[in-house]
Amino acid sequence: MSFGQGEPQWDPWKPGSQQPQWSDPGGQTPDWAALAEASETRNKRRRVLFIAGGALATIAIGAAVAVAVVSADGDAEASNNPANDLPSSAAIPSASDASEPSFAPTSAPPPLDPKDFISSAKKDTAPLSAESLFPGSQLTMGESVYKKGATASTADCASVAQGTLDKVLTNNDCTRVMRVTYTKDGVAVTVGVALFDTEAQATKAKKDADDKSIISSLSGDGVPEFCRTAICRSTTNSYGRYAYFTLAGFTNGKDVTEKDTAVFETGDDLAEFTFRQIRRRGEAQASAAANE
Repeated sequence: MSFGQGEPQWDPWKPGSQQPQWSDPGGQTPDWAALAEASETRNKRRRVLFIAGGALATIAIGAAVAVAVVSADGDAEASNNPANDLPSSAAIPSASDASEPSFAPTSAPPPLDPKDFISSAKKDTAPLSAESLFPGSQLTMGESVYKKGATASTADCASVAQGTLDKVLTNNDCTRVMRVTYTKDGVAVTVGVALFDTEAQATKAKKDADDKSIISSLSGDGVPEFCRTAICRSTTNSYGRYAYFTLAGFTNGKDVTEKDTAVFETGDDLAEFTFRQIRRRGEAQASAAANE
């Protein structure tokens, strides 16, 4: 029979007093209790070393992670955080300290007044003639169409005036008179435009004129003489440095009465057209000056 056959097994994890006892065929029995205690002591030492080693490894790994996190944060701040490139808060000016651009107060220039350009010979410098003031061969006012007749211009203002008008023009230093005649249905009207150097002179000429201050009618270009001996209707007005007069009557020499509304309408239409033409002259010169 082999050694140990049928003998109980020895458990190294039990204390010596609990281990089975074997007989030694040679008469020598080992101290099993001492061996067991030594084994148990070694096992305890292993467990302590294993636990201590695991704790140290955990601490080491934690320290490594912490170092890695700090290092990663440091690198991120150095490369990705734009705040690191900004100056300190003391060096950044506050909104109240920031200087705003200042501009001198400006305003758009006032629009040019067209009347200024026709109130003085110094400004009213655009070319002027009877043809430019009364262009074309006919004139339409509303539903009325007037055929244009002769035109004339003279620097001898008194020579084209009747009654007291010659004195009015002379005393106020008239420089020129332009005339034009229009006709419609047997009614003729002559417009006379007198020029002065200033608006004040033209205004005074209008004020000085009376019922006997009459412009001489202009015949020609198919228009017979009219209003030489017959009673005709006359008007006087001024605008800027221009004073303008109308004389309307029948081409057949008939006297005008208050019932002859066609004569009054003709004279009023031509007076209105003359005013518009003078005003347009001022507007054209003001526009040209504004675009320079």
